[in-house]
Amino acid sequence: MTIARGTTAAAVVRGGDRPYGICGFAAIGGLTLLRLLWLSVQSAGLYPDEAQYWFWAKHPAFGYYSKPPLVAWLIALTTGAFGDSEFAVRLAAPLLHAGAAAMVFATAARLYDRRTGFWAALAYATLPGVSLSAFIISTDAPLLLCWAVALYAFVRAREPDGGWWWVVVGIAAGLGLLAKYAMAYWLLSALGLVLIAPSERRHLKGLMLAIGLAVLLYLPNLWWNWDNGFVSYLHLRDNAHVSGSLVHPAAFLEFFASQFGVFGPLFFAALMAIATRTGRFDARARMLAVFALPTLAMMLCLSFLSRAQPNWAAPTYVSATILVTAWAVRQNWRRFLRLAIALNLAAAILAFCATDTLAAIGVALPPKLDPLHRLRGWHELGRQVGALLAAHPGLTLLADDRELLAALIYYVKPHPFTAVEWNPIPGITDQWRLTNNIGLHRGEDFLLVSVHNLLDQMRPDFTALTPLTTIQPHSGPAGISVYTVYIARNFRGDGRTPR
Repeated sequence: MTIARGTTAAAVVRGGDRPYGICGFAAIGGLTLLRLLWLSVQSAGLYPDEAQYWFWAKHPAFGYYSKPPLVAWLIALTTGAFGDSEFAVRLAAPLLHAGAAAMVFATAARLYDRRTGFWAALAYATLPGVSLSAFIISTDAPLLLCWAVALYAFVRAREPDGGWWWVVVGIAAGLGLLAKYAMAYWLLSALGLVLIAPSERRHLKGLMLAIGLAVLLYLPNLWWNWDNGFVSYLHLRDNAHVSGSLVHPAAFLEFFASQFGVFGPLFFAALMAIATRTGRFDARARMLAVFALPTLAMMLCLSFLSRAQPNWAAPTYVSATILVTAWAVRQNWRRFLRLAIALNLAAAILAFCATDTLAAIGVALPPKLDPLHRLRGWHELGRQVGALLAAHPGLTLLADDRELLAALIYYVKPHPFTAVEWNPIPGITDQWRLTNNIGLHRGEDFLLVSVHNLLDQMRPDFTALTPLTTIQPHSGPAGISVYTVYIARNFRGDGRTPR
Protein backbone atom coordinates (compact mmCIF):
# COMPACT_ATOMS: atom_id res chain seq x y z
CA MET A 1 0.00 0.00 0.00
CA THR A 2 1.36 3.41 -0.96
CA ILE A 3 0.85 6.18 1.57
CA ALA A 4 0.63 9.70 0.26
CA ARG A 5 3.13 12.19 1.62
CA GLY A 6 1.78 13.99 4.69
CA THR A 7 -0.72 11.27 5.52
CA THR A 8 -0.60 10.41 9.23
CA ALA A 9 -0.66 6.91 10.64
CA ALA A 10 -3.91 7.74 12.43
CA ALA A 11 -5.47 8.73 9.12
CA VAL A 12 -4.44 5.41 7.61
CA VAL A 13 -6.00 3.52 10.50
CA ARG A 14 -9.19 5.54 10.22
CA GLY A 15 -9.30 5.01 6.50
CA GLY A 16 -9.03 1.25 6.96
CA ASP A 17 -11.88 0.92 9.42
CA ARG A 18 -14.64 2.66 7.47
CA PRO A 19 -17.00 -0.35 7.77
CA TYR A 20 -17.19 0.33 11.51
CA GLY A 21 -18.64 3.74 10.74
CA ILE A 22 -21.28 2.26 8.43
CA CYS A 23 -22.15 -0.44 10.95
CA GLY A 24 -22.26 2.07 13.79
CA PHE A 25 -24.72 4.41 12.14
CA ALA A 26 -26.77 1.46 10.87
CA ALA A 27 -27.03 0.12 14.42
CA ILE A 28 -28.07 3.53 15.78
CA GLY A 29 -30.64 3.96 13.01
CA GLY A 30 -32.05 0.45 13.42
CA LEU A 31 -32.37 0.74 17.18
CA THR A 32 -33.99 4.17 16.87
CA LEU A 33 -36.49 2.82 14.33
CA LEU A 34 -37.41 0.00 16.72
CA ARG A 35 -37.90 2.50 19.52
CA LEU A 36 -40.15 4.65 17.36
CA LEU A 37 -42.21 1.59 16.38
CA TRP A 38 -42.49 0.61 20.04
CA LEU A 39 -43.62 4.10 21.01
CA SER A 40 -46.31 3.96 18.31
CA VAL A 41 -47.87 0.69 19.54
CA GLN A 42 -47.37 0.52 23.31
CA SER A 43 -50.32 1.27 25.60
CA ALA A 44 -48.64 2.96 28.57
CA GLY A 45 -49.84 6.47 29.29
CA LEU A 46 -47.77 9.56 29.92
CA TYR A 47 -45.83 9.87 33.13
CA PRO A 48 -47.25 12.90 35.00
CA ASP A 49 -44.05 14.89 34.44
CA GLU A 50 -44.44 14.27 30.71
CA ALA A 51 -48.01 15.54 30.88
CA GLN A 52 -46.74 18.60 32.72
CA TYR A 53 -44.13 19.29 30.03
CA TRP A 54 -46.88 18.93 27.39
CA PHE A 55 -48.92 21.53 29.29
CA TRP A 56 -45.89 23.82 29.30
CA ALA A 57 -45.57 23.32 25.54
CA LYS A 58 -49.08 24.74 25.17
CA HIS A 59 -47.93 27.86 27.02
CA PRO A 60 -44.55 28.85 25.48
CA ALA A 61 -42.24 30.76 27.78
CA PHE A 62 -38.55 31.29 28.49
CA GLY A 63 -38.79 29.26 31.67
CA TYR A 64 -40.97 27.21 33.97
CA TYR A 65 -41.05 26.61 37.70
CA SER A 66 -38.80 23.56 37.89
CA LYS A 67 -37.00 23.43 34.53
CA PRO A 68 -35.59 25.55 31.71
CA PRO A 69 -37.74 25.73 28.58
CA LEU A 70 -36.07 23.54 25.93
CA VAL A 71 -38.03 20.35 26.65
CA ALA A 72 -41.31 22.24 26.30
CA TRP A 73 -40.16 23.84 23.06
CA LEU A 74 -39.28 20.42 21.63
CA ILE A 75 -42.68 19.01 22.59
CA ALA A 76 -44.33 22.04 21.00
CA LEU A 77 -42.51 21.18 17.74
CA THR A 78 -43.41 17.49 17.71
CA THR A 79 -47.04 17.94 18.82
CA GLY A 80 -47.47 20.85 16.44
CA ALA A 81 -46.47 18.53 13.60
CA PHE A 82 -48.11 15.28 14.71
CA GLY A 83 -50.88 16.12 17.18
CA ASP A 84 -51.13 15.55 20.93
CA SER A 85 -50.86 11.76 21.13
CA GLU A 86 -48.45 10.14 23.58
CA PHE A 87 -46.31 9.20 20.57
CA ALA A 88 -46.05 12.82 19.45
CA VAL A 89 -45.27 14.05 22.97
CA ARG A 90 -42.41 11.54 23.27
CA LEU A 91 -41.18 11.64 19.68
CA ALA A 92 -38.14 13.82 20.33
CA ALA A 93 -36.69 11.50 23.01
CA PRO A 94 -35.45 8.60 20.83
CA LEU A 95 -34.31 11.04 18.12
CA LEU A 96 -32.27 13.07 20.60
CA HIS A 97 -30.59 9.95 21.95
CA ALA A 98 -29.83 8.81 18.41
CA GLY A 99 -28.09 12.14 17.90
CA ALA A 100 -26.16 11.71 21.15
CA ALA A 101 -25.07 8.20 20.11
CA ALA A 102 -23.85 9.61 16.79
CA MET A 103 -21.84 12.23 18.66
CA VAL A 104 -20.39 9.55 20.94
CA PHE A 105 -19.29 7.67 17.82
CA ALA A 106 -17.76 10.80 16.32
CA THR A 107 -15.87 11.68 19.52
CA ALA A 108 -14.53 8.16 20.05
CA ALA A 109 -13.52 7.89 16.39
CA ARG A 110 -11.75 11.25 16.58
CA LEU A 111 -9.86 10.35 19.74
CA TYR A 112 -9.18 6.70 18.89
CA ASP A 113 -10.56 5.03 15.74
CA ARG A 114 -13.86 4.01 14.15
CA ARG A 115 -13.82 0.59 15.77
CA THR A 116 -13.83 2.25 19.18
CA GLY A 117 -16.47 4.65 17.90
CA PHE A 118 -18.68 1.75 16.83
CA TRP A 119 -18.52 0.03 20.21
CA ALA A 120 -18.94 3.30 22.11
CA ALA A 121 -22.01 4.31 20.08
CA LEU A 122 -23.58 0.87 20.43
CA ALA A 123 -22.82 0.83 24.15
CA TYR A 124 -24.33 4.28 24.69
CA ALA A 125 -27.46 3.56 22.65
CA THR A 126 -28.17 0.40 24.67
CA LEU A 127 -27.45 1.70 28.19
CA PRO A 128 -30.42 0.92 30.48
CA GLY A 129 -30.69 4.59 31.41
CA VAL A 130 -30.75 5.60 27.75
CA SER A 131 -33.36 2.96 26.91
CA LEU A 132 -35.62 4.39 29.61
CA SER A 133 -34.88 8.01 28.68
CA ALA A 134 -35.60 7.26 25.00
CA PHE A 135 -39.06 6.05 26.02
CA ILE A 136 -40.05 8.98 28.27
CA ILE A 137 -39.61 12.59 27.22
CA SER A 138 -37.65 14.47 29.86
CA THR A 139 -34.97 17.11 30.22
CA ASP A 140 -32.27 14.41 30.16
CA ALA A 141 -32.61 13.64 26.44
CA PRO A 142 -31.79 17.16 25.16
CA LEU A 143 -29.20 17.61 27.91
CA LEU A 144 -27.27 14.50 26.89
CA LEU A 145 -27.31 15.47 23.21
CA CYS A 146 -26.00 18.95 24.04
CA TRP A 147 -23.38 17.43 26.36
CA ALA A 148 -22.24 15.03 23.62
CA VAL A 149 -22.10 17.77 20.97
CA ALA A 150 -20.15 20.05 23.30
CA LEU A 151 -17.68 17.24 24.05
CA TYR A 152 -17.08 16.52 20.35
CA ALA A 153 -16.69 20.21 19.57
CA PHE A 154 -14.27 20.55 22.51
CA VAL A 155 -12.14 17.76 21.05
CA ARG A 156 -12.13 19.43 17.64
CA ALA A 157 -11.48 22.92 19.04
CA ARG A 158 -8.26 21.76 20.70
CA GLU A 159 -6.86 20.55 17.38
CA PRO A 160 -4.72 22.77 15.10
CA ASP A 161 -6.90 25.18 13.13
CA GLY A 162 -9.92 24.16 15.22
CA GLY A 163 -10.63 27.59 16.64
CA TRP A 164 -14.10 28.02 15.12
CA TRP A 165 -15.23 24.88 16.96
CA TRP A 166 -15.27 26.97 20.14
CA VAL A 167 -18.40 28.59 18.70
CA VAL A 168 -20.01 25.15 18.46
CA VAL A 169 -18.96 24.47 22.05
CA GLY A 170 -20.67 27.67 23.17
CA ILE A 171 -23.87 27.00 21.23
CA ALA A 172 -24.11 23.43 22.51
CA ALA A 173 -23.44 24.50 26.10
CA GLY A 174 -25.94 27.35 25.88
CA LEU A 175 -28.67 25.08 24.54
CA GLY A 176 -27.70 22.56 27.22
CA LEU A 177 -28.32 25.17 29.91
CA LEU A 178 -31.75 25.77 28.36
CA ALA A 179 -32.34 22.01 28.60
CA LYS A 180 -31.20 21.41 32.18
CA TYR A 181 -29.05 23.35 34.61
CA ALA A 182 -26.80 20.30 34.98
CA MET A 183 -25.07 21.46 31.78
CA ALA A 184 -23.14 23.73 34.12
CA TYR A 185 -21.22 20.61 35.24
CA TRP A 186 -19.84 20.33 31.69
CA LEU A 187 -18.65 23.93 31.72
CA LEU A 188 -17.03 23.50 35.13
CA SER A 189 -15.33 20.30 33.99
CA ALA A 190 -13.96 21.96 30.86
CA LEU A 191 -12.76 24.98 32.82
CA GLY A 192 -11.12 22.76 35.42
CA LEU A 193 -9.29 20.78 32.76
CA VAL A 194 -7.99 23.89 31.01
CA LEU A 195 -6.90 25.57 34.23
CA ILE A 196 -5.28 22.58 35.91
CA ALA A 197 -3.56 20.78 33.02
CA PRO A 198 -0.54 22.85 31.85
CA SER A 199 -0.81 21.47 28.31
CA GLU A 200 -4.42 22.69 28.08
CA ARG A 201 -3.99 26.27 29.28
CA ARG A 202 -3.42 27.57 25.78
CA HIS A 203 -7.11 26.85 25.15
CA LEU A 204 -8.34 29.15 27.94
CA LYS A 205 -9.13 32.05 25.60
CA GLY A 206 -11.20 29.87 23.28
CA LEU A 207 -13.04 28.26 26.18
CA MET A 208 -13.87 31.64 27.72
CA LEU A 209 -15.31 32.68 24.36
CA ALA A 210 -17.45 29.55 24.38
CA ILE A 211 -18.60 30.18 27.95
CA GLY A 212 -19.52 33.76 27.05
CA LEU A 213 -21.59 32.54 24.10
CA ALA A 214 -23.27 29.91 26.27
CA VAL A 215 -24.22 32.53 28.86
CA LEU A 216 -25.57 34.78 26.11
CA LEU A 217 -27.82 32.00 24.81
CA TYR A 218 -28.95 31.25 28.37
CA LEU A 219 -29.91 34.87 29.18
CA PRO A 220 -33.65 34.53 28.29
CA ASN A 221 -34.11 31.96 31.07
CA LEU A 222 -32.14 34.11 33.49
CA TRP A 223 -34.42 37.03 32.63
CA TRP A 224 -37.50 34.83 33.16
CA ASN A 225 -36.21 33.77 36.58
CA TRP A 226 -35.51 37.38 37.48
CA ASP A 227 -39.10 38.23 36.59
CA ASN A 228 -40.48 35.31 38.62
CA GLY A 229 -38.54 35.54 41.85
CA PHE A 230 -35.81 33.10 40.76
CA VAL A 231 -38.20 30.22 41.41
CA SER A 232 -36.20 27.70 39.36
CA TYR A 233 -33.03 28.31 41.35
CA LEU A 234 -34.94 28.13 44.63
CA HIS A 235 -36.42 24.85 43.44
CA LEU A 236 -32.91 23.51 42.78
CA ARG A 237 -31.90 24.48 46.31
CA ASP A 238 -34.95 22.81 47.80
CA ASN A 239 -34.51 19.73 45.60
CA ALA A 240 -30.97 19.20 46.89
CA HIS A 241 -32.42 19.31 50.43
CA VAL A 242 -29.06 19.59 52.18
CA SER A 243 -30.36 20.16 55.70
CA GLY A 244 -30.78 18.31 58.96
CA SER A 245 -28.59 15.26 59.34
CA LEU A 246 -25.67 15.30 56.93
CA VAL A 247 -25.04 11.56 57.09
CA HIS A 248 -27.26 9.33 54.94
CA PRO A 249 -25.32 6.09 54.30
CA ALA A 250 -28.45 4.21 53.22
CA ALA A 251 -29.26 6.87 50.61
CA PHE A 252 -25.65 6.76 49.44
CA LEU A 253 -25.71 2.99 49.01
CA GLU A 254 -29.08 3.16 47.25
CA PHE A 255 -27.79 5.77 44.79
CA PHE A 256 -24.53 3.90 44.22
CA ALA A 257 -26.42 0.67 43.53
CA SER A 258 -28.78 2.49 41.16
CA GLN A 259 -25.85 3.42 38.92
CA PHE A 260 -25.35 -0.24 38.06
CA GLY A 261 -28.84 -0.03 36.61
CA VAL A 262 -28.34 3.30 34.84
CA PHE A 263 -24.98 2.49 33.19
CA GLY A 264 -25.34 -1.29 33.17
CA PRO A 265 -23.76 -3.67 35.70
CA LEU A 266 -20.61 -4.56 33.75
CA PHE A 267 -19.96 -1.08 32.39
CA PHE A 268 -20.32 0.54 35.81
CA ALA A 269 -18.08 -2.07 37.44
CA ALA A 270 -15.49 -1.41 34.72
CA LEU A 271 -15.76 2.35 35.25
CA MET A 272 -15.12 1.92 38.98
CA ALA A 273 -12.08 -0.23 38.22
CA ILE A 274 -10.75 2.28 35.68
CA ALA A 275 -11.31 5.17 38.12
CA THR A 276 -8.80 3.62 40.51
CA ARG A 277 -6.09 3.79 37.82
CA THR A 278 -6.28 7.47 36.87
CA GLY A 279 -2.54 7.80 37.31
CA ARG A 280 -2.03 5.61 34.23
CA PHE A 281 -4.36 7.60 31.97
CA ASP A 282 -3.05 9.07 28.76
CA ALA A 283 -4.16 12.56 27.71
CA ARG A 284 -7.26 11.27 25.91
CA ALA A 285 -8.47 9.14 28.79
CA ARG A 286 -7.68 11.93 31.25
CA MET A 287 -9.87 14.34 29.32
CA LEU A 288 -12.76 11.84 29.15
CA ALA A 289 -12.42 11.17 32.88
CA VAL A 290 -12.63 14.89 33.66
CA PHE A 291 -16.03 15.05 31.94
CA ALA A 292 -17.26 11.97 33.84
CA LEU A 293 -15.80 11.29 37.25
CA PRO A 294 -16.19 14.70 38.96
CA THR A 295 -19.91 14.79 38.14
CA LEU A 296 -20.37 11.23 39.42
CA ALA A 297 -18.36 12.02 42.56
CA MET A 298 -20.45 15.12 43.21
CA MET A 299 -23.68 13.14 42.94
CA LEU A 300 -22.31 10.44 45.23
CA CYS A 301 -21.44 13.11 47.80
CA LEU A 302 -24.87 14.67 47.46
CA SER A 303 -26.54 11.30 47.98
CA PHE A 304 -24.55 10.91 51.19
CA LEU A 305 -25.32 14.42 52.46
CA SER A 306 -28.95 14.49 51.36
CA ARG A 307 -30.37 12.52 48.44
CA ALA A 308 -29.87 12.13 44.70
CA GLN A 309 -32.08 10.66 42.00
CA PRO A 310 -30.51 7.91 39.85
CA ASN A 311 -30.65 10.03 36.67
CA TRP A 312 -28.80 12.98 38.21
CA ALA A 313 -25.48 11.36 37.26
CA ALA A 314 -26.62 10.66 33.67
CA PRO A 315 -24.23 13.18 32.01
CA THR A 316 -21.35 11.17 33.46
CA TYR A 317 -21.98 8.37 31.04
CA VAL A 318 -21.48 10.24 27.77
CA SER A 319 -17.70 10.38 28.13
CA ALA A 320 -17.60 7.39 30.50
CA THR A 321 -18.99 5.20 27.73
CA ILE A 322 -16.08 6.19 25.48
CA LEU A 323 -13.60 5.75 28.33
CA VAL A 324 -14.80 2.22 29.15
CA THR A 325 -15.16 1.03 25.57
CA ALA A 326 -11.75 2.43 24.57
CA TRP A 327 -10.22 0.54 27.48
CA ALA A 328 -12.01 -2.68 26.48
CA VAL A 329 -11.05 -2.35 22.81
CA ARG A 330 -7.44 -1.70 23.78
CA GLN A 331 -7.52 -4.88 25.90
CA ASN A 332 -9.19 -6.71 23.00
CA TRP A 333 -12.09 -7.56 25.31
CA ARG A 334 -14.79 -7.80 22.65
CA ARG A 335 -16.54 -10.56 24.59
CA PHE A 336 -16.84 -8.22 27.53
CA LEU A 337 -18.42 -5.55 25.30
CA ARG A 338 -20.81 -8.01 23.70
CA LEU A 339 -21.88 -9.42 27.07
CA ALA A 340 -22.30 -5.97 28.64
CA ILE A 341 -24.42 -4.74 25.72
CA ALA A 342 -26.47 -7.96 25.69
CA LEU A 343 -27.21 -7.64 29.42
CA ASN A 344 -28.28 -4.03 28.98
CA LEU A 345 -30.58 -4.91 26.08
CA ALA A 346 -32.07 -7.80 28.04
CA ALA A 347 -32.78 -5.49 30.98
CA ALA A 348 -34.56 -3.01 28.69
CA ILE A 349 -36.63 -5.70 27.00
CA LEU A 350 -37.60 -7.15 30.35
CA ALA A 351 -38.60 -3.75 31.73
CA PHE A 352 -40.74 -2.75 28.77
CA CYS A 353 -42.21 -6.04 27.59
CA ALA A 354 -42.49 -8.43 30.54
CA THR A 355 -45.78 -7.13 31.95
CA ASP A 356 -47.66 -7.01 28.64
CA THR A 357 -46.22 -10.34 27.49
CA LEU A 358 -47.27 -12.09 30.69
CA ALA A 359 -50.68 -10.42 30.58
CA ALA A 360 -51.21 -11.79 27.06
CA ILE A 361 -50.89 -15.35 28.44
CA GLY A 362 -53.07 -14.61 31.46
CA VAL A 363 -50.40 -13.89 34.09
CA ALA A 364 -50.84 -10.59 35.94
CA LEU A 365 -47.80 -9.11 37.66
CA PRO A 366 -48.39 -7.26 40.95
CA PRO A 367 -48.18 -3.49 40.33
CA LYS A 368 -45.03 -3.19 42.42
CA LEU A 369 -43.25 -5.58 40.05
CA ASP A 370 -44.37 -3.68 36.96
CA PRO A 371 -41.66 -1.15 35.98
CA LEU A 372 -44.28 0.89 34.09
CA HIS A 373 -47.02 0.86 36.73
CA ARG A 374 -46.80 4.64 37.18
CA LEU A 375 -47.77 5.05 33.52
CA ARG A 376 -50.96 2.99 33.75
CA GLY A 377 -54.48 3.90 34.80
CA TRP A 378 -54.47 7.53 33.64
CA HIS A 379 -56.60 6.87 30.54
CA GLU A 380 -59.42 5.42 32.62
CA LEU A 381 -59.17 8.08 35.31
CA GLY A 382 -59.28 10.86 32.71
CA ARG A 383 -62.28 9.32 30.97
CA GLN A 384 -64.32 9.12 34.17
CA VAL A 385 -63.38 12.60 35.39
CA GLY A 386 -64.22 14.00 31.95
CA ALA A 387 -67.68 12.42 32.15
CA LEU A 388 -68.25 13.98 35.58
CA LEU A 389 -67.21 17.42 34.33
CA ALA A 390 -69.61 17.07 31.40
CA ALA A 391 -72.41 16.09 33.80
CA HIS A 392 -71.76 19.13 36.02
CA PRO A 393 -71.20 22.11 33.71
CA GLY A 394 -69.80 25.27 35.21
CA LEU A 395 -67.34 23.55 37.54
CA THR A 396 -63.58 24.08 37.31
CA LEU A 397 -61.35 21.05 37.72
CA LEU A 398 -59.40 21.03 40.99
CA ALA A 399 -56.87 18.47 42.25
CA ASP A 400 -54.86 18.19 45.44
CA ASP A 401 -51.68 16.85 43.83
CA ARG A 402 -49.35 18.27 41.16
CA GLU A 403 -48.86 15.00 39.30
CA LEU A 404 -52.54 14.15 39.42
CA LEU A 405 -53.45 17.57 38.03
CA ALA A 406 -50.96 17.25 35.15
CA ALA A 407 -52.29 13.83 34.16
CA LEU A 408 -55.91 14.97 34.36
CA ILE A 409 -55.33 18.03 32.18
CA TYR A 410 -53.86 15.74 29.52
CA TYR A 411 -56.34 12.85 29.75
CA VAL A 412 -59.62 14.70 30.35
CA LYS A 413 -61.23 15.69 27.05
CA PRO A 414 -61.65 18.50 26.22
CA HIS A 415 -58.47 19.48 28.01
CA PRO A 416 -59.27 21.57 31.13
CA PHE A 417 -56.42 24.06 30.76
CA THR A 418 -57.90 26.31 33.47
CA ALA A 419 -57.64 23.56 36.12
CA VAL A 420 -56.09 24.55 39.45
CA GLU A 421 -54.34 22.91 42.38
CA TRP A 422 -55.14 22.97 46.08
CA ASN A 423 -52.06 22.63 48.26
CA PRO A 424 -51.75 23.27 52.01
CA ILE A 425 -48.05 24.17 51.78
CA PRO A 426 -47.56 27.96 51.79
CA GLY A 427 -45.85 29.65 48.88
CA ILE A 428 -45.18 28.80 45.24
CA THR A 429 -44.24 25.14 44.95
CA ASP A 430 -44.95 24.33 41.29
CA GLN A 431 -45.96 25.77 37.92
CA TRP A 432 -49.69 25.56 38.63
CA ARG A 433 -49.42 27.80 41.67
CA LEU A 434 -47.08 30.16 39.84
CA THR A 435 -49.32 30.89 36.84
CA ASN A 436 -52.89 29.95 37.82
CA ASN A 437 -53.00 30.12 41.58
CA ILE A 438 -56.20 29.07 43.25
CA GLY A 439 -56.07 32.37 45.12
CA LEU A 440 -57.22 33.97 41.85
CA HIS A 441 -60.42 31.85 41.87
CA ARG A 442 -62.18 32.97 45.02
CA GLY A 443 -65.92 32.48 44.89
CA GLU A 444 -65.75 29.75 42.23
CA ASP A 445 -67.11 26.19 42.35
CA PHE A 446 -64.96 23.14 41.55
CA LEU A 447 -65.01 19.46 40.73
CA LEU A 448 -62.37 18.29 43.20
CA VAL A 449 -60.43 15.09 42.52
CA SER A 450 -58.55 14.12 45.67
CA VAL A 451 -55.88 11.48 46.19
CA HIS A 452 -54.63 12.68 49.60
CA ASN A 453 -58.04 13.05 51.31
CA LEU A 454 -57.07 16.07 53.41
CA LEU A 455 -60.71 16.94 54.05
CA ASP A 456 -60.18 18.49 57.47
CA GLN A 457 -57.59 20.89 56.05
CA MET A 458 -59.71 21.72 53.00
CA ARG A 459 -63.09 22.41 54.62
CA PRO A 460 -62.24 25.93 55.86
CA ASP A 461 -61.45 26.96 52.27
CA PHE A 462 -64.93 26.10 50.91
CA THR A 463 -68.53 26.74 51.87
CA ALA A 464 -69.36 23.08 51.18
CA LEU A 465 -67.61 19.87 50.15
CA THR A 466 -70.12 17.33 48.84
CA PRO A 467 -68.92 13.75 48.13
CA LEU A 468 -69.80 12.69 44.60
CA THR A 469 -68.11 9.35 43.86
CA THR A 470 -64.89 7.39 44.02
CA ILE A 471 -62.79 6.24 41.08
CA GLN A 472 -60.49 3.25 41.28
CA PRO A 473 -58.59 2.66 38.02
CA HIS A 474 -56.80 -0.66 37.68
CA SER A 475 -53.38 0.85 38.13
CA GLY A 476 -51.73 4.15 38.91
CA PRO A 477 -48.84 5.72 40.79
CA ALA A 478 -49.26 3.29 43.69
CA GLY A 479 -50.69 0.30 41.85
CA ILE A 480 -54.39 0.41 42.76
CA SER A 481 -55.14 4.02 43.64
CA VAL A 482 -58.46 5.38 44.88
CA TYR A 483 -59.52 8.91 43.95
CA THR A 484 -62.38 10.62 45.74
CA VAL A 485 -64.42 13.18 43.82
CA TYR A 486 -66.26 16.09 45.48
CA ILE A 487 -68.18 19.16 44.44
CA ALA A 488 -66.45 22.04 46.23
CA ARG A 489 -68.57 25.18 46.50
CA ASN A 490 -67.48 28.82 46.88
CA PHE A 491 -63.74 28.84 47.40
CA ARG A 492 -62.91 31.32 50.14
CA GLY A 493 -59.20 30.71 50.56
CA ASP A 494 -57.59 32.25 53.60
CA GLY A 495 -54.50 33.56 51.79
CA ARG A 496 -52.17 30.66 52.59
CA THR A 497 -51.24 30.29 48.92
CA PRO A 498 -50.76 33.86 47.63
CA ARG A 499 -49.17 34.40 44.27
